[in-house]
Amino acid sequence: MDICTRLGRNVRRLREEKGWSQEDYADRAGIHRTYVSDIERGKRNPTVTVVEKLARPLEVEPGRLLD
Repeated sequence: MDICTRLGRNVRRLREEKGWSQEDYADRAGIHRTYVSDIERGKRNPTVTVVEKLARPLEVEPGRLLD
């Protein structure tokens, strides 16, 4: 599995564990909902800065999103 797919699956799993919609999560992370959707589908290769934004509301270290 490539890193973008792994990142997307982890983001989706953690977001759903919180009970958040993509819109809720995007607002908390400070990014657009369609970008979250693309990440979750493995269609984007986000920068380190974006990975940090994704991790913050999920209360995990950025590296955990890549495990």
